[in-house]
Amino acid sequence: MSYSQVTKNALARSLKKLMLTKPLHKITIQQLTCDCGVTRHTFYNHFQDIYELLGWVYQTEIIEGLEPYRNCSGWKQGFLSVLYYTQSNKTICLNTFHSLGREHLVGFLYGVIYEVVIQVVEELNMKEPERVNILAMQDIADFYTLAILEQVIHWLKAGANTDPAQIVDKVARIMDGSISRSLANYHTAPIK
Repeated sequence: MSYSQVTKNALARSLKKLMLTKPLHKITIQQLTCDCGVTRHTFYNHFQDIYELLGWVYQTEIIEGLEPYRNCSGWKQGFLSVLYYTQSNKTICLNTFHSLGREHLVGFLYGVIYEVVIQVVEELNMKEPERVNILAMQDIADFYTLAILEQVIHWLKAGANTDPAQIVDKVARIMDGSISRSLANYHTAPIK
């Protein structure tokens, strides 16, 4: 592991430690670097601000493990792993959600969900006798991403206490076949 990676990991551990006791918006770079034992300069060599560090934490701890789940057969397991990660890091995730960094978390979650959904839409589109264009696929992926994201936001607002498997089952039941129907609807809808 490179020195840069070791430093980033140390900063991430310190941020997660501080987030257990302080709201994200009250954590300063000074507190973070003191806890980690590095200089401010070292922090800025790696990250622009604390939000970028937080994004890196979520990127390395969640997104990098989702690649095998970006398909029709795996999306439920990928979604479940994101929710289990959130639940096992509940204090940190809820801290982010309830802080000024909420936009970062919502934007991050949107990106994570969209990347999985667009792959599912593309896979299903390939099975259609007549395929839709990329803009139609993006519209469909955006619609379902926002629907799933709202379920996650509702779950977070309620304290992330419900079993993640229940959330995934609910989403799966509602979505079962609906993306294929959405693709088919793009073929039958009149173009305006």
